[in-house]
Amino acid sequence: MASSVQDPGAKSTFRRYREGDATWRSWREAIFQAGQSHKCPTYVQRTPPCQGSCPSGEDIRGWLDIVRGLDTPSAGQAWQEYAFRRLTRANPFPAVMGRVCPAPCEKGCNRNERDDHVGINAVEQFIGDTALAAGYRFDPPVDETGKKVAVVGGGPAGLSCAYQLRRLGHRPTIIEEKPELGGMLRYGVPRYRVPAAVLDGEVRRILEMGVEVRANCRVGRDLGLDELARDYDAVFWGIGTRLGRKLPIPGADAPNCVDGIEFLRAFNAGLLSAVPKRIIVIGGGDTSIDVTTVARKLAGQDPGAPGKPLTYTADMVTAQAAFGGARVALTTIFPLENIQASPREVADARSLNVDLHGGVMPVRILLDGDGNARGVRYAPCRVEKNQPVRIDGGAEFEVDGDLVIFAVGQKGDLTGLEALNNGRDAISADALFEVPGHPGHFVGGDIVTPHLLTSAIGHGSIAAEGIDAYLAGAQPAKRPKVDKHQFDLLRALHHAGLELTDYAHDAVRGTCDAGFAVHNFDDRAEREIIKSSDLFLGHYAPEPRIERKERRLAEVFAVGGERIETLLAEQAVAEAKRCMSCGLCVECDNCVVYCPQKAVKKVPKAQHAIGRYVFTDYSRCIGCHVCHDVCPTGYIEMGLGE
Repeated sequence: MASSVQDPGAKSTFRRYREGDATWRSWREAIFQAGQSHKCPTYVQRTPPCQGSCPSGEDIRGWLDIVRGLDTPSAGQAWQEYAFRRLTRANPFPAVMGRVCPAPCEKGCNRNERDDHVGINAVEQFIGDTALAAGYRFDPPVDETGKKVAVVGGGPAGLSCAYQLRRLGHRPTIIEEKPELGGMLRYGVPRYRVPAAVLDGEVRRILEMGVEVRANCRVGRDLGLDELARDYDAVFWGIGTRLGRKLPIPGADAPNCVDGIEFLRAFNAGLLSAVPKRIIVIGGGDTSIDVTTVARKLAGQDPGAPGKPLTYTADMVTAQAAFGGARVALTTIFPLENIQASPREVADARSLNVDLHGGVMPVRILLDGDGNARGVRYAPCRVEKNQPVRIDGGAEFEVDGDLVIFAVGQKGDLTGLEALNNGRDAISADALFEVPGHPGHFVGGDIVTPHLLTSAIGHGSIAAEGIDAYLAGAQPAKRPKVDKHQFDLLRALHHAGLELTDYAHDAVRGTCDAGFAVHNFDDRAEREIIKSSDLFLGHYAPEPRIERKERRLAEVFAVGGERIETLLAEQAVAEAKRCMSCGLCVECDNCVVYCPQKAVKKVPKAQHAIGRYVFTDYSRCIGCHVCHDVCPTGYIEMGLGE
């Protein structure tokens, strides 16, 4: 508990009672000054940093509170389903993203300041897998608008947008060039990370809402822009970036220099019957490590889908090369300690004896007498503004290789869609993800700017709200500063069977038990993220994180199966209880127990809901700040009207 230390010999700055005082007097007039006070508690909701760091905008604190048992479901509903429905307001892929998301939420978790972050991904995977096993389905929309929207691209951005549009009552049709939906979730993530049944189940759940699909159809070739304008009321572009990039260095056009996307496409098509024994991968991000973990000769059947050819995707290639006896080198312009790839991916590469070279830039592809690449010449470099700068006087060196793979970025294929090209093989978007100069056209995902799968899901969700406003002929609302799915106190009251009464518009001051509002509650979640310095971290005992069981890649390649195991129910509950519920009442009773004036009290049980647990009796409050000091979640703010 925070405290102030004062020199015993110093004169007190404030005395509640003076010598000779024998009667109680109200402190209300001393506390309230022109409608403001720095003495009395206000109950302030703020956004926790996990949510602030989540590109999908999930209400992470909300569904963790459900798993831990703080927020309970209605009668007849399992807590697992209640958590699933809270989570999927933002993200319809909990089972997939619980496995593959790099979890920026965990990096932002305030518990890192106490011991270790909450295993958010692990609990999310549990919720997603439980939902698939139980057969939970999305509710159909309550009202139908009759509006038709073309969703071009069936990857995470397009599927997210279609899902949110259908929830709003519109009729989306996904138009996909490939035979199956999923985009990078299907063609860029290996089955040992996400089993086909998991992805298929989460995609199927979206389609069962009434989302139509036109597969094997490419807009710009099989379907023109004029037809889209004629047949649909709005369009969402989620076409991703399907073309890889090469570096503009001498020799990069050699026949055995390929970009990562081209290499994987050839591998998937069965055009590579053997993998060279010496492979060089140029990159440094997750995709380059993925490509670095895949390249031995693979053939046979996918153990998860008998009779179906294996799909060789980005995070299968070089590790399998190394595992199969090939020598694989990964080079990056970044120092190895600052490599952009996630630590887990780098650990995988190291475990498979991949040669890692950091802080080097390729300057030339070395060619043999037939014009084929035989290696790469490098020079030491440093990185300035994300670009390599050669270090003067640094000695060049060579790495031998029979195949050079560039994993340095991707670009969109806008053939037939030149009107949308912003000149950088991408589509521009405004703050609401509408395409400038093209009313009714919205966009999201990597075709705007390549980033995470969770970012594409967030783009699709925001664009769906913009499309909804466009179809209604309304001006889209300005997005909040903290643009996430937030705790809603009115929804919590409704869930608890409590409704606010009509407001008589009379001036009310001090302690109030009127039913038109929650006493002294202030919602700042859309503009403020709570910091660890605002918490009472001493309340939380150190507790080790419950780790998911995870096998090394070498074992996965040897015996097959999935890499990460799902938590058991009791493990998921225990891990969720490590959440500190930053910025919202965790119902710990500290403020009630430690208040010296008994001014902080629990609301009657019949009026209780999440976020409505305590209130202050201002006829007793003396502004001592003890409740603020012992509040672990930072929910109590001293001062009124601020």
